[in-house]
Amino acid sequence: MSEHVEGTLSADKAQRALWAALRTGKLRDGQFLSMSQLVDILDCPIAAIREAVKQASALGLVSTLPKRGVKVMEARPETIRDCLDFRMVLDMEGARRRIANGAFSELKSLRAQHNEMLHAAHNGAGNDLPPKAIEVDLALHNYLVEGLANLQLASAYDANRIRIAIIQNARPFVQDRIVSAMEEHLSIIDAVEDRDIGAAEHAIRYHCQQTQRWWGVA
Repeated sequence: MSEHVEGTLSADKAQRALWAALRTGKLRDGQFLSMSQLVDILDCPIAAIREAVKQASALGLVSTLPKRGVKVMEARPETIRDCLDFRMVLDMEGARRRIANGAFSELKSLRAQHNEMLHAAHNGAGNDLPPKAIEVDLALHNYLVEGLANLQLASAYDANRIRIAIIQNARPFVQDRIVSAMEEHLSIIDAVEDRDIGAAEHAIRYHCQQTQRWWGVA
């Protein structure tokens, strides 16, 4: 294997490791780390880590402090509002394109997942519910962004999804919010299924407003 190819593979591995650490909360909002700490946590060569940090910095996921290290994005109120607004706008367009194209094949499965989670939340299913709720939550947002059918928009959406994951790790789902979030998502599913663009946009906007309220930034 050539040195160039090996370096590219190491950089890709480091990026995947960094993205995963940010999504899962292994690296948390506002956390400061030295490059040597990142090497230990991500288990990748320092050159590859530097490249991954450079990409993360360009996306606003981290900031670099010269000769000191790296700081993870902080879940500040203005950042939370911007991230949710960004998602809302692309979710609306994704819903509009789904409706225009009649792309509804996944709605039945999405509805079943949301109803199951709603039932579990109503019945206090236990401490493992919030992580499962996030998976269900992401399933609808994935459906909407895939409706955009645009790789550049999807890439920007994916970067914003990591920012929201950092925020979610700082402000995790509580049981009561799972109930209302699932109900809000079901309203979005209803509107898309009814091919009602206005209702879909209203439901997505309401979901964004309620998420801001629950996170204390409305």
